[in-house]
Amino acid sequence: MGAALVTGSGEIITAGNIESSTYGLTMCAERIALFSALSRGYREFSAIAIATEDGASPCGACRQLLWEFAGDCVIYLVGPAGKTETRSLSELFPSPFDQRNLSGTGE
Repeated sequence: MGAALVTGSGEIITAGNIESSTYGLTMCAERIALFSALSRGYREFSAIAIATEDGASPCGACRQLLWEFAGDCVIYLVGPAGKTETRSLSELFPSPFDQRNLSGTGE
């Protein structure tokens, strides 16, 4: 699996999964790309492309972190033979945990 995160300035930060024999320590490509970009000082993001063998979408942890740091960015899901599906993060993550949840109003 691989990911390519596009910054607000057009820089592309790439990453691949880091697998561990203990599944909980595995890190998804999306989070590695995001953390790499954040550690380099990038704070604005417009899109992320995610390539998998079957065109899978991001896991819940990746969706949450992308929402917090990239907002409603464009997601390109690339699968077999380069078939690509374009979605917004809000389509994949319609009820994110964010400031609305912390205010106590739920709105």
